[in-house]
Amino acid sequence: MSGRLLLVRHPPVAEALRGVCYGSSDVPLAASSQQQIQRIVDELLKRGPITHLFHSGLSRCATVADALAARCGLVPVADARLRERSFGSWELRRWDDIHAETGEAMLGMLTDPGGWRPPGGETTFELRDRVLAWYAELPPAGHLVAITHGGPIAALRGALSGRPVREWPSLVSAHGEIVTIGLGLNPPAR
Repeated sequence: MSGRLLLVRHPPVAEALRGVCYGSSDVPLAASSQQQIQRIVDELLKRGPITHLFHSGLSRCATVADALAARCGLVPVADARLRERSFGSWELRRWDDIHAETGEAMLGMLTDPGGWRPPGGETTFELRDRVLAWYAELPPAGHLVAITHGGPIAALRGALSGRPVREWPSLVSAHGEIVTIGLGLNPPAR
C-alpha cells in the first residue's frame, strides 16, 4: 500500500480578523464557514478511505477535523507542530500597524529565515523544522489527512521540493484548498 498525505488549509477566519496577524492564536472561523467545511469533508471522503487524521489543535482546524471524523469514524489527533507560525508580540495586531512600526523588517522571514524572528516569535526555519519533524514521524503508508494552516503547508512543500524560502509564499494554499504530497519524501540537504 502506498501512501499519500492530504494537507488542508482551514476555511477563512472571522471577518473581524481580516488584516490582523493572528498566527498561532486561537481565533474562530467565519460564521459562514459551515458550507465550506462540508464541501471539504465531502471532497476528502471522495478521495478514498482515510487511515489517519491530524490537525493543529487550534479551533479553526479542529472544527474541520471533527466534522470529518464524524463522517469517517476516526479519532483526530491534535499535534501542535502543525500550528501556524508564532508571530510573538505581533499576534492579534493589524498588519498595517506592524508595518508602520517596523517598515520592511518583516521581510527577514524570507531574507534571513534562520536568524530573523518577530519579537517573541519563531524563525521561518523553526517553523520548517517542527513541520518536517512531524512529517518524518508519519506512517509510510496510508491515506493521511492533516487540517492545518498556510505557513506549515508552504514550509513543508517548500522544504520537500528544495525550493528557496523566497518562493515559499507562492506555496501557501487558499483557504479550504487540499494539497496532495507523497509520504516518505526526504528534503534536500540543507
